[in-house]
Amino acid sequence: MPHVDISMIPGRDDKTKAELAVKVQKFLSEELKIDPAVVSVSVEDVEKENWGEHMKRFKDENMFVKPQF
Repeated sequence: MPHVDISMIPGRDDKTKAELAVKVQKFLSEELKIDPAVVSVSVEDVEKENWGEHMKRFKDENMFVKPQF
């Protein structure tokens, strides 16, 4: 049962976030050959000034793709 947590700077409406979540769910279910019903996706807005603190909650060894800036 994979879960994907997407964090982003605010600015997108709920419809856009829901469409993104469905696309991620579909991709994962196809890629992992699992039922989409077992894939969950959350989208969380994080204010730009809180971004650094928010990212500290993710363990470095679990972050397989890191920002390139």
